Amino acid sequence: MTSNDAEFARAQAVMPGGVSSPVRAYRSVGGTPRFLVSGSGPYVTDVEGRRYVDLVGSWGPALLGHAHPAVVDAVQAAAARGLGFGASTPGETELAELVRDRVRRDGTGPVERLRLVSTGTEATMTAIRLARGATGRDVLVKFAGHYHGHSDGLLADAGSGVATLALPGSAGVPAAIAGQTLVVPYNDLDAVRAVFAAHGDRIAAVIVEAAPANMGVVEPSPGFDAALAGIAHEHGALLVLDEVLTGFRVGPAGWWGIDPVPFAPDLVTFGKVIGGGLPLAAVGGSAALMSLLAPLGPVYQAGTLSGNPLAVAAGLATLRAADDEVYARVDAVAATVSSAASAALAAAGVVHAVSHAGNLFSVAFRDARPRDYDEARDQESFRYGPFFHAMLDAGVSLPPSVFEAWFVSAAHDDEAVARVLDALPAAAQAAAAATPPGQ
Repeated sequence: MTSNDAEFARAQAVMPGGVSSPVRAYRSVGGTPRFLVSGSGPYVTDVEGRRYVDLVGSWGPALLGHAHPAVVDAVQAAAARGLGFGASTPGETELAELVRDRVRRDGTGPVERLRLVSTGTEATMTAIRLARGATGRDVLVKFAGHYHGHSDGLLADAGSGVATLALPGSAGVPAAIAGQTLVVPYNDLDAVRAVFAAHGDRIAAVIVEAAPANMGVVEPSPGFDAALAGIAHEHGALLVLDEVLTGFRVGPAGWWGIDPVPFAPDLVTFGKVIGGGLPLAAVGGSAALMSLLAPLGPVYQAGTLSGNPLAVAAGLATLRAADDEVYARVDAVAATVSSAASAALAAAGVVHAVSHAGNLFSVAFRDARPRDYDEARDQESFRYGPFFHAMLDAGVSLPPSVFEAWFVSAAHDDEAVARVLDALPAAAQAAAAATPPGQ
C-alpha cells in the first residue's frame, strides 16, 4: 500500500504543484493532500485505506452521495454503448428538457433553450460572449470575490471600490482584456447604479453568482438579484445568473427557485449537479437569445465533448433521483452540522460566524457574517488550518480552504453525521489554540 506523502511526491514530479486544480494542493491549510481512490455514500477513502466522512462532495455534484447506484448503473450502461460519438444523442435532448422543466415558477422560467458544454468555465464564457453578441457592447460588470471560471476576462478582480477598472487577476491575462471588466463590491446596489451611470451604454451584462460560495458563503441581501435585473434591463444590458454551483444543489430549481423575490435573469449557467459528477455544464436562456448561437446565429461556440453521453447519463440519473425527499434530507443535515459547528466553536471561545445560502454554508472566523469580499477576507483565517486538520485526523474531510462552502449529501445518514459532530469539539479547541503566522 502506498502513502499520501509518496503519491504527492510522485505527482509533484509530473504535474505543477502535484495537482490538476490549485485548491487540492492544501496550500491554505498546510500538510499533505489526501489522494482518494474511492467513494461510497457519505464517505471517501484515501490511498492509505483511511475512510473519511466527506463534506466536499466533489465541490457540489455529489448531491446523492458518492457512487449512487442509479447514477453508476446509468453511466455503466451508457459506457457499454460507446464513450462518445461526436454527434447528437437523444440523451442531450432529455437532459435539456429536464432542466427546462425544473427551472420554472408558475409554469414559466428563464430557460427555454439550453446549450450543453463540458465545464462551468465554458458555460460562463459562452454566456458572456452571447451577451456581447446580443447587445453589441463589450464591457462586463462582475463582483469582487465572485468566481466564474478561469477565462481571461472573468479572472479580473479589482477588489472593492465603486467602479474600478480591473487589473488582471492572473499572470498571462492581458490588461486590455481585463480592462473590459468592471468590478464592484457585492451586495452594494449603489455601486452597481454608479457604474451603470458612468458606463451604462457600454455594458453588455452583469454576471453574478446566484448565491456566492467562492469567498465562503455570502448571502445575497434580500432582493439583490432582482434589483440587479432591474438595473441591467433599464440600461439595455443583460443579467447572467451563475448557478454553476447552486443550480439543483440548493433546491429543485436552484437558487432562482428559492429566492424569495422573483426576478428574471436573461442567461443562466449550470454545472456541478447537472453532470452528476462528470464533466458537463450548460448555459440557458430564452429561445430568442439562445438562437444567436451557431448554427442559428452569429455567436460561435463548439465542443468536441459537449453533451458527452456518459456525462449526460450521470446528469439525468442524478436529477431524476433528486426529489423532495433528497432536498429535505440535505437541508436537515446542513442545518444540523452547521449548528453543531457553531456551537462547538462558541464553546471553545472562538469568534466566528456561520453563513447560509440554502443548504450551502461556511464558517468565517470573524464576529459577523461577511457581506462582501473585503469582509470575507477580514477574518482570522489562520484558525482554519488547525481546525481542518483536527477534523481530518478524526476522519472528516472538509474543504481545504476557509473560502469554500461545505457540502453535505442525502447519503449523510445519522452515523455519518454523528462522526462529524463527535469531531467538532476537539477541532474547535485546535482553532482556539491557533496563533497568527510568525507568532
